[in-house]
Amino acid sequence: MSLPSEFRPADTGVIHDIGYRGYGGPRLGRGYATRSLFTQSLRAAYGLGRSGKSKVLPMIVLGVTTAPALIIVAVAVMTASDKLPVDYTQYLGSIGLVVSIFLASQAAVLFSRDLRHHTVPLYFSRPITRADYVRAKFGAMVCAQLLLMIAPLVVLYVGALLIKLDFGDQTEHFFYGLVAAVLYALVPTSVAVVIAAATPRRGFGVAAIMGYLAVSATVFGVVVGMSLDAAPGEALPDSAQWAALMSPIAMVESLTNQLFDLGTGVERIHAPGGLGLLVFTAVAAAMVAGSYRLLLSRYRNV
Repeated sequence: MSLPSEFRPADTGVIHDIGYRGYGGPRLGRGYATRSLFTQSLRAAYGLGRSGKSKVLPMIVLGVTTAPALIIVAVAVMTASDKLPVDYTQYLGSIGLVVSIFLASQAAVLFSRDLRHHTVPLYFSRPITRADYVRAKFGAMVCAQLLLMIAPLVVLYVGALLIKLDFGDQTEHFFYGLVAAVLYALVPTSVAVVIAAATPRRGFGVAAIMGYLAVSATVFGVVVGMSLDAAPGEALPDSAQWAALMSPIAMVESLTNQLFDLGTGVERIHAPGGLGLLVFTAVAAAMVAGSYRLLLSRYRNV
């Protein structure tokens, strides 16, 4: 006669030794975690490690910014030209709209998505600070912009050397282009990331960034147009040159032209004189530093 189940003796538990050992390797700390977040964010800006559709826009933008440089080099080879038809800094100005589209879309990807879901796409064995997060994300967006603009400059430079243009002159102007690329990557980007971090909605962030960049550039263009219409055939007056401070893109172009004495013609925009150079430099530095401080303040409250 068997006993009811409630009167049966309990089963004896068994402990299995699976050889678990605690981690005894190096602990890399916050610095490594911050670098990992920077790398992941930089990859995400180009859609790497994300879905296929996330790669479409970044790759199209990269192709659109680089393909004209290849065409320019090909034309220079076929015509046996003794110089490139466009300077390095001028080329950056010509692709400004496409670069702005990339900035608006990907800044929202890096900042708005995390705010909306209150998560980051990495696991950290040790927590990072809010300042670490801002540093990694800000640096990743700046570097993504910089890589986007350096790629066509390298194509132009290598092509110029292959067709045996003057090495010294090409290297000098390539350096001017690199300085301009750094400024374009810092000044407009610093404002864009603050706007992106202000809303968890990616669409709102994209629209706000593009709106700010487009409206500020349009207002400056209207001021320049009115000044040229008022005095046909004459150089743009200094009073109109100061209007470039309204647009981060125009401000970088004006600063670069004055710094390296670039650009010709009545429509040449530049920081007006030595005072203008100092003011434009100070405003650009203040815009970057101020935007970074605002970003830190924003994430202290998140």
